[in-house]
Amino acid sequence: MHDRPLSSQASRRRAGRWVFPLAGALLAAGLAAAQDAPAETPTAARLADDQDGLGLSTRGSGRVAEMQQDLGSAMAGRILGPPAPEADEAVSRDADGRVTLRAFRLAEPLTVDGVLDDPVYEQAPAADGFTQQEPEEGAPVSESTRVWVLYDADSLYVAAELEMEHPELLMANEMRRDNRNISWGDSFSVILDTFYDRRNGFLFHTNAVGALYDAQVTDERNTNSDWNTVWWVRTERSERGWTMEMRIPFRSLRYPAAGPQLWGINFRRLIKHRNERAFLTPTPQAYNMNGLNRLSNAATLVGLEAPAGSRRMELKPYAIGSQTNAPLRDIDEAWSGDFGADFKFGVTDGLTADVTWNTDFAQVEDDETQVNLSRFSLFYPEKREFFLEGQGVFDFGGRQTRAWGGGGDTPIPFFSRSIGISGGSAVPIVGGARLHGRAGAYQMGLMNIQTGEVGALDYEGTNFSAFRVKRDLFSRSNIGVIATHRNINADGTAANSLYGVDGNFNPTEHIRVNTFYMATSEPGVEAGRQAASYMGQFRYDTDLIDVTAERLYLGEDFTPGMGFVRRQNFTKNSGFVQFSPRPRGVEAVRQLEFQARVNNYERPGGELETREVQFEANAIFESSDRLMLDYNVTEEHLLEGFSLSDEVAVPAGSYRFGRAGVRVRMGSHRKVSGMLRYVFGDFFGGGRQELGYWGRAEINQRFSFEPNISLNWITLPQGDVRAQVSRLRATYTVSPRSFLGALVQYNSAAQLFSANLRYRWEYSPGSDLFVVFSTNRDGDDGLAGLSDRAIVVKFTRLFRF
Repeated sequence: MHDRPLSSQASRRRAGRWVFPLAGALLAAGLAAAQDAPAETPTAARLADDQDGLGLSTRGSGRVAEMQQDLGSAMAGRILGPPAPEADEAVSRDADGRVTLRAFRLAEPLTVDGVLDDPVYEQAPAADGFTQQEPEEGAPVSESTRVWVLYDADSLYVAAELEMEHPELLMANEMRRDNRNISWGDSFSVILDTFYDRRNGFLFHTNAVGALYDAQVTDERNTNSDWNTVWWVRTERSERGWTMEMRIPFRSLRYPAAGPQLWGINFRRLIKHRNERAFLTPTPQAYNMNGLNRLSNAATLVGLEAPAGSRRMELKPYAIGSQTNAPLRDIDEAWSGDFGADFKFGVTDGLTADVTWNTDFAQVEDDETQVNLSRFSLFYPEKREFFLEGQGVFDFGGRQTRAWGGGGDTPIPFFSRSIGISGGSAVPIVGGARLHGRAGAYQMGLMNIQTGEVGALDYEGTNFSAFRVKRDLFSRSNIGVIATHRNINADGTAANSLYGVDGNFNPTEHIRVNTFYMATSEPGVEAGRQAASYMGQFRYDTDLIDVTAERLYLGEDFTPGMGFVRRQNFTKNSGFVQFSPRPRGVEAVRQLEFQARVNNYERPGGELETREVQFEANAIFESSDRLMLDYNVTEEHLLEGFSLSDEVAVPAGSYRFGRAGVRVRMGSHRKVSGMLRYVFGDFFGGGRQELGYWGRAEINQRFSFEPNISLNWITLPQGDVRAQVSRLRATYTVSPRSFLGALVQYNSAAQLFSANLRYRWEYSPGSDLFVVFSTNRDGDDGLAGLSDRAIVVKFTRLFRF
């Protein structure tokens, strides 16, 4: 069920003394490479050498301009939008608001420094005409916004001029790579649909301090920010606003064969002091924060020629040294080391194969501790890079396999934390291989992983396999199949297999239907309905009205050996409706939300197990602050009791209770932001109060604190329970590619205090140095009793061929 957290010192493998010279050699190679080709600002000489005299003309008579116009004519039949712009224009638009954008080929080297002083910006026309999604759908962007798309033989370049009437109001306070706060301030984003399938893409964010955020988008909805590639960005602030230059090597992307390209593309600008979102293409408010991912709404990019070489090869070896001290287990080890490698190569232009050997995850941050005050399993999200990259293809039934909200009722057929973790402890991964990507209308993912034996955990080496294929249908729908198999189940018994089919249909812009059927197989378990799960879901979603109806079934014997299940043996019927008017007479309020939800859980015989009725009212202010009020009524019929603590348990019986709550969310424009909540009411024959806060306190754009505290006071006839979870994350960002972070946690239920200190330096794009210190202490001894402690130093080096 994966309901135990994993600490970073849970897996430390050892090798010989020669590991440290190897680590030094890897770092030296990386530093040498970084000196030869500066990571942040590619030199003009290097770009000029790679171009071989390519030219740019915007007057309509040059050789390149004529060639680009011919390319536009040849592809006109495939363009889902207006015809290609004239050779001396950047944008064409049609009456339906669709956009076609031209890329211009560079004649001179482009120095990526964030300053738009190269001659090309005077010669090539810019794309403008951005329109608001928020607050006034369809209105012109409030601040001048211009964009250029350029390219040479090696790379795609995106540059933007982002003016501000009051530049002193610019808000950019996050430099950590891939941190979601990047897009919560003044920021600029680009998404590239390189296969022009109008549903999948590569996403790049930056802000006024030059932060880097890259991600993969699948099926227009699911975003995997743990995908990382090699790219550069530089920004510059001025009295007129800020400017940005971005360089994305073609080798960092996947696209069809070399030659003329037809891509999807869109841009988003966030202007934080106005709480404004603007796009190159008209974007409805109904898309909400998902507007950039809606690639069916993106512009078409023409005029681009890409080189051969999308089938790149990458080798990423690592070397690691570690020292562990665990007095309670009589472990006091001297420094030791290990090494391993990941190899990636393009099988086709759209399919990538990954091979991993002696995989290590020592640099991964500890899981965030949780307290379980229910009878269901806790969900801990995947954090290990190898499993996260390309995982979107394993999304099933319209749901993300690694969603932070994975503690919901819908089962996850493939959850990678089932691999390499046993009972909260890591087990070694000997090696594995994976194939993922696109072949025509098909998306596919295949994986095979072998873990090693761990005698101390009574864990046998296990082989894991997963297979997933999706077939695109129409413009935004798909059907697919999934299968998983492990030769030894989690409890050490015989093999476990799963197979399933799913369909995700979007017949109109606002209607979505998701459905799936899955079944599992184990020796001694009879096949049939009890070993199956199915779901049907209908959703109608607009800016004003959101309606969802769902039926979900999980059998008693449905046990996905490589998946995650929160609760079993039930049929759930649920309905949800939301009404979201935008009041015009209240200046401070942008939108109101009124929600009602009913969840009805029945046992196999049809008798009621749980009924939940929830009401919620929210006010979204122009400042981006929110006020949320809710009231929930729960009816439970327990056949078995469950424990809240070692001393207090809820007995079997029937219960009905109500709880009310108030939440205040302070927008990210504030120095102190986040969510403050207070919930109170009845709870299983007694009472419960909960007070919590999570958020961010900004010291400056480099230094911040992120506190998270949850306090629960439960009073029952059987006794009282006090549960506390406290977390504090402190981060100092040296540069967009380097940070020092600390995570300190306390869990009163486990009486455990833990601390995790991490330093990361991406000394060359894709190559890292990690230094990690972790410690756990037993709270029963006044937080003084050392449980375990470890320090790890890890080097990686990326070689691209």
